[in-house]
Amino acid sequence: MKKVKLTLKDVAAKLDVSTATISNAFNRPDQLSAAKREEILSACKKIGYHGPNKAAQILRKGQSNIVALVLADSIEYVVSDPVASKFIQGVSSVLQKQNKHLLLYAGDSKSILDVVDFVDGFICYGAPRNAGLTQEIIQQNKPAVAVDFNIEGCPAINIDNEEASYQVAKLALKEGDRVAILGLRLIDAPTTCRIYDSPLVETARSISHRRLDGYMRAISETGNSVGGDWIWHIPESDSNYARQAAKEVLSSSPRPDTILCMSDIIALELLQCAMSMGIRVPDELKITGFDGIDEALRTRPYLTTVCQSSLEKGALAATTLLSGNADSSELSFELKTGETT
Repeated sequence: MKKVKLTLKDVAAKLDVSTATISNAFNRPDQLSAAKREEILSACKKIGYHGPNKAAQILRKGQSNIVALVLADSIEYVVSDPVASKFIQGVSSVLQKQNKHLLLYAGDSKSILDVVDFVDGFICYGAPRNAGLTQEIIQQNKPAVAVDFNIEGCPAINIDNEEASYQVAKLALKEGDRVAILGLRLIDAPTTCRIYDSPLVETARSISHRRLDGYMRAISETGNSVGGDWIWHIPESDSNYARQAAKEVLSSSPRPDTILCMSDIIALELLQCAMSMGIRVPDELKITGFDGIDEALRTRPYLTTVCQSSLEKGALAATTLLSGNADSSELSFELKTGETT
């Protein structure tokens, strides 16, 4: 037998009080004595009524105290990534202090429209895999902040990825090096592969392409060159995908002298593969990473990498959204000269 949902009028009639009294018990406790409110709430609980419809309240008030964090990929992938987890922690720390709630929304979803009425604004962490989500957010009359990419008309939180990549590459490169790049989401392919002459995707939106630009500038300045057959596309910053690229590049002949990696996860997998093959780092092979995750700081030899504070980035994104600040921000980064270059 289907359970009938009680309305405010139904409950008021059952308890022989006004609808205003029921509403005040849930939403305006200052309008009732503590004893009366407790009596009403207890009676409502007994008959299975848990308060006015929250969705209707949100639509009436125009505020839900919920912020949507639109991720670049699936929730499963992002929450397992140490960089993204720190970012989410930073966002959550600010929202919690303001009694706000966080809704994680997958960037590979079909549409943002199924939640737009129930959130107060959007933080977009990386360009969503479904590019249509970005356009939908632009069309909504709600505040939004972009992180690690740009949305027209919205404040953005970034680091200078091109300059950071240029500087870390310069730490490793010398004239005459054979260079390879283990990149991240450079082409439209679901598997690990060399890019060869495949067209780069989302060049205007992706931080990976900014990092590639930085690497190429450093490679050129040191008198070196690298072609598409020495640049790998890795679809996710994941150990399994990275391990495949690492094995391929280390088995190449001639083997590269320097390998530039677009994430620490990729770099650490490469380092482990090199050590298991008896390749001496940095004597025979130099490696750079990017992100500055905790694991990279614990690994021996220490990884040369770019450190960025994902925790600070998340907190700033949330603060920018809640304050209504329309200004974009560029955070600083730090070079970590380790033992792999």
